[in-house]
Amino acid sequence: MRRVVTGLLFIIVVVAGLAWFSRDRLGEIVFERAVEASYGADVTKGLPDGLHVILCGTGSPLPDPQRSGPCTLVLAGKQLFLVDAGAGAGRRIGQIGVPLAKVDATLLTHFHSDHIDGLGEVLMLRWAGSGRDAQMPIYGPEGVDKVVSGFDAAYTADYGYRIAHHGADIMPRSGAGGRAVTVATSATPVPIYDRGGVKISAFQVKHDPVEPALGYRFDYRGRSVVISGDTAPAASVSRACNGCDLLVHEVLNPAMVGVISRTAAAHGDKRIAKIMSDIPGYHSSPVAVAQVAKRGGAKMLVFTHIVPRMPSKLLHPYFLRGVAKAYSGKVVMGEDGMRISLPAGSDRIEQADLL
Repeated sequence: MRRVVTGLLFIIVVVAGLAWFSRDRLGEIVFERAVEASYGADVTKGLPDGLHVILCGTGSPLPDPQRSGPCTLVLAGKQLFLVDAGAGAGRRIGQIGVPLAKVDATLLTHFHSDHIDGLGEVLMLRWAGSGRDAQMPIYGPEGVDKVVSGFDAAYTADYGYRIAHHGADIMPRSGAGGRAVTVATSATPVPIYDRGGVKISAFQVKHDPVEPALGYRFDYRGRSVVISGDTAPAASVSRACNGCDLLVHEVLNPAMVGVISRTAAAHGDKRIAKIMSDIPGYHSSPVAVAQVAKRGGAKMLVFTHIVPRMPSKLLHPYFLRGVAKAYSGKVVMGEDGMRISLPAGSDRIEQADLL
């Protein structure tokens, strides 16, 4: 028995020694297999025809390691749209497994920095990954032309570097950057896109002093999604929903933000205390959003742009206090990488996590 045990120990030591001295080769093998397995990954492949919403950023201007800046993907049939491009949007979309090359257009709700500061990254990665020879259409309220031209000016030198390095056949200059499309604003939904069975409408929301600020409604094969953008409680969101399958709405918990404001004041930080006391006025509380969803007849409500950050799900019941009494439908705290699917020809709503 001792000989058997001794023999086994010897074999283990020898194998371990060989593994140690050839660990660089093992790393090489593992890396090659991982690249082969993941190359060309696309989580949108194989999805049933319908509307699919992927939350690529559910955060806010407040730092949150678990959430990228505001960013929502909407896949309608074969067409892919991006609503807002907050900090880290491009990288998060890549982590989720959606090729940026597939994005057909971006829709901006407004021009607060946290909704546009990832746009340059998105445009650059889309251009590099697609080889498209036409710029990405970027829809937005009045002033979108200045935002797009500003990013174009900031990235002009880099466009030149990339072309010089890789060649114009790989990265055609005509496809770099974005093409601004100004959207008319109205309290009632105004059609801005109608192609391939996909209809997108824009409507004005209440985010004073930010004006105009927009929300968007997507319709495809009998299914519908409304994305609020940043807004105080607004009747225009309920009207746009009007029985929608899914309402994706921003949210801020004023009680929790109040704790931050009072704590800042107690530490003598009057500036942060003032900012924290100001922001609830142009956002929506969880209960107020629930009431908007009820008036709009939304079948499901998903919270995004979550303020303040939620370091633990143990805080969710406190954050959502009173919501169940105001709205009887399903309520979900959005997370980066969450997918909500609305298959065409049915009333099903399916949910999955991609991260």
